[in-house]
Amino acid sequence: MASLGQITLPPAPSLEMSLLRRRFDQPIRTRIGFNGRIVSRQAQVSVQASVSQKVIEEEARVLVGTYARAPVVLASGKGCKLMDAEGKEYLDCASGIAVNALGHGDPDWLQAVTDQAAVLAHVSNVYYTIPQIELAKRLVGSSFADRVFFCNSGTEANEAAIKFSRKFQRFTHPEDKEVATSFIAFTNSFHGRTLGALALTSKEQYRTPFEPIMPGVTFLEYGNIQSATDLIRSGKIAAVFVEPIQGEGGVYSATKEFLQSLRSACDAAGSLLVFDEVQCGLGRTGNLWAYEAFGVTPDIMTVAKPLAGGLPIGAVLVTEKVAETIKYGDHGSTFAGNPLVCSAAIAVFDKVSKPSFLASVSDKGRYFKDLLVKKLGGNLHVKEVRGEGLIIGVELDVQASPLVDACRDSGLLILTAGKGNVVRIVPPLIISEEEIERAVEIMSHNLTALD
Repeated sequence: MASLGQITLPPAPSLEMSLLRRRFDQPIRTRIGFNGRIVSRQAQVSVQASVSQKVIEEEARVLVGTYARAPVVLASGKGCKLMDAEGKEYLDCASGIAVNALGHGDPDWLQAVTDQAAVLAHVSNVYYTIPQIELAKRLVGSSFADRVFFCNSGTEANEAAIKFSRKFQRFTHPEDKEVATSFIAFTNSFHGRTLGALALTSKEQYRTPFEPIMPGVTFLEYGNIQSATDLIRSGKIAAVFVEPIQGEGGVYSATKEFLQSLRSACDAAGSLLVFDEVQCGLGRTGNLWAYEAFGVTPDIMTVAKPLAGGLPIGAVLVTEKVAETIKYGDHGSTFAGNPLVCSAAIAVFDKVSKPSFLASVSDKGRYFKDLLVKKLGGNLHVKEVRGEGLIIGVELDVQASPLVDACRDSGLLILTAGKGNVVRIVPPLIISEEEIERAVEIMSHNLTALD
């Protein structure tokens, strides 16, 4: 039986740590283990540790253990820089897993959020609100879509796309006793962790603990035109889900021929084509939408990560032929598209959608890749540098985590992807050339961690 001790956290070291002070200045009572010994509940345990250590200890006691977190407590950020609770600075080339497109503390984003929060944050979708309509107009006006459904995340967007696809098939074949209800997804795919989106995600270790999950999903080789075309022709496929550029799967890009073949086969069979641009959309590739580079438009597109600059939002963009099959009550969300997140998203969209901004993403992406090839390409463990714009993958012949860990210790935040052998680089889209050079310098310096 563990004793009930008391941990008193010290004041945070600077004004930047005000949030940590509010949370941790007061004594925190918690159970502390002492190798199985039973000691008095009145014992006062003095723990000499950093703020970060104590936050990590408390996290282990109060949160469900779903995350294998890096041992860093981030407390503040500005631009492409982050600071931990002790004041150490990091160059952020992860951007909250491709979320913080404008970096941290963008003044226009901050102004939009604070102004809207002072007026109206949430009322639900029982009523109309102006920011939601204004954001929808921007999304429709910039894409193939005719209408938008708002939700709160990428996985929710894909869940909605699953429902819309099945409803479309039933609506368009009202006399058929059996309609197309199955789906195609691809190797290395990632579409989310809720049960429907999880069923479309290829990694077995994500799916197996929760089986049985949604049936009717067939995984095909990403890029295999013939196998996809043959299965779509069966007439049993409600929709094909595909990422134009796979992020979690390892930063693999589809070919134009592959996506065009999916479009043609879906048109012939009456199946819907769904593009998941949750990670690769909204400027990440140097185009506003990744599909623009392929000359292929989907029937449905899901977006989320960068849209509200760090606040939770998702969106499902659909054509009129899909939208007309969805009726009152078919789907919904309490929080989705509230005034606060939509105002934040408008601020992000209005910046990212500018042609000059998108051109800068393309230019910086090319510079980043060229520098990576120059500085890392000669290393025996580096197999390939790939990507579009500022979604970049460095494939290794070994696991990437030692390099990621070493870079973090040196002040650079990057991610892994694929089977753990790909370094994923998804910085804020505002990253400067100087910061790119610094990131590559740190990665190059730490390549010895792979040996």
